[in-house]
Amino acid sequence: MDAEDIVPPHEGSNESPRSLGTARDHASLLPRMSGRSFEGKRVFITGGSGTIGRALCERFAERGAHIAFSYFSGHEAADATLRAVQRAGGKEPLVLRSNLWEADAPEELAKELMKEWDTVDVFISNAASGVLKPMQELTAKHWDWCFNINARSFMLLATELAPKMTEGGRILALSSYGATKAIPMYAAIGASKAALESIVRNLALEFGPKGITVNAISPGIVETQALDFFPNKDELIRIAKLKTSVGRLVTPDDVADVCEFMASPLADMIHGQTIHVDGGYSILA
Repeated sequence: MDAEDIVPPHEGSNESPRSLGTARDHASLLPRMSGRSFEGKRVFITGGSGTIGRALCERFAERGAHIAFSYFSGHEAADATLRAVQRAGGKEPLVLRSNLWEADAPEELAKELMKEWDTVDVFISNAASGVLKPMQELTAKHWDWCFNINARSFMLLATELAPKMTEGGRILALSSYGATKAIPMYAAIGASKAALESIVRNLALEFGPKGITVNAISPGIVETQALDFFPNKDELIRIAKLKTSVGRLVTPDDVADVCEFMASPLADMIHGQTIHVDGGYSILA
């Protein structure tokens, strides 16, 4: 498998890209959540060095949580996330490196995390990678790459960490529009995200009686570095803006808004669901 075949894990540059359209000024709105609403909680996020991962780490740090995040190869981006957490007034984050493609990596990552923490309150599976090729060009290794990172690692981490959670624990997984829709050259990634959503439903069935909720978050088109690997990036953005009735693309802060809500007690009765954060993109034929 050639390196150029792979969309790397969501670990990008040190700077968050500018969003298209007119994004909300969050500071000008009455916040849905505020203050130190996650004070003392322990929040673990995979793919923490990417644009969305950084927004999640920063948001929960602002709310008073202890942050742990994992990354694979984006060392400078991981340092940027660490600094973002520090600027947000959060406690020193725990930074772990893991290649979630490897068979034993999820279990080893969970063990490393639990050497430092005795419990986890919120687990957000955000790490993702993929291969952009027509189906006839996909190899077995391509499929394994997508499924191991996007679906298998989530399942194994969730089952390792759930016993460390108490009632009120939250498990969230980032999915994508391609889990239910056909997108050119997205077959392996889309299938792995469909598997992730199925895993969410089945984990919800098993973990619900323990007081742990499990849900997926499916953003629309978010302008992150991952889009640069799509040869039709400009066309994807153009169509997304046309189909999004609110008139702009989803931002990392939009995703963080929903994850924050879903991790709060306000979402106690949302369980086993896929929540779409796309400004109405997915409602149009």
